[in-house]
Amino acid sequence: MKTALVTGGSRGIGRAICLKLASMGYHVLVNYKNNAPEAQQTLLKIEQSGGTGALLQLNVASRDEIKSILSGWIKDNPENVIEVLVNNAGVRNDSLMAWMTDEQWDNVIHTGVDAFFFVTRMLLDGMMMNRYGRVINVVSLSGLKGLPGQTNYSASKAGIIGATKALAQEVGRSGITVNAVAPGFIKTDMTADLDEKELKRSIPVNRFGTAEEVASAVGFLASTDASYITGQVLSVNGGLYS
Repeated sequence: MKTALVTGGSRGIGRAICLKLASMGYHVLVNYKNNAPEAQQTLLKIEQSGGTGALLQLNVASRDEIKSILSGWIKDNPENVIEVLVNNAGVRNDSLMAWMTDEQWDNVIHTGVDAFFFVTRMLLDGMMMNRYGRVINVVSLSGLKGLPGQTNYSASKAGIIGATKALAQEVGRSGITVNAVAPGFIKTDMTADLDEKELKRSIPVNRFGTAEEVASAVGFLASTDASYITGQVLSVNGGLYS
């Protein structure tokens, strides 16, 4: 069974990506850390749309949990080849750098950069043996442009963008593509505290995007139609920055 793993798949952009990949015929592993009710809701929506999936609870920023839980799943499911990995998990903890605490920095960097490294490294061997794979990293406008009050988040996303470009060069000959999708302002829980009315004035299409629009970009990069695209960052931002 061809399988896709989506980290942070319980809600928002992650949920939309899970539903998109399920519609493409993938058995979707919905990763979540703590929010079991939302993860269950994502799985229910997958099943209601005719797809299949399973829940995978683990903290992707924890090296130990990845070694025990994700590695254990791979060993217990040898017939389920994880072809697509979407590194979507991430958190915002905004503050001007002068007042940013160590915990604010560590939390964002660990959940972003560390999780990308630990999870991707775990799955690369299987993709290389299969001579096929798709790694898609959900980054951000913040990682391309830099946004005030988000030094930690910008650093995390920019680091993943650099890693995307480097890894693409390492594994291209193994039939694996590595790309990133960089959303701008998208209507999700993470942006609920932003002033949409004010901010949309700076967006050429004059609105926030939807999680489904980001998921469509991820779906394209996960498809065979994107086989000759790797090491790229696809912005989904309504023309705000490119």
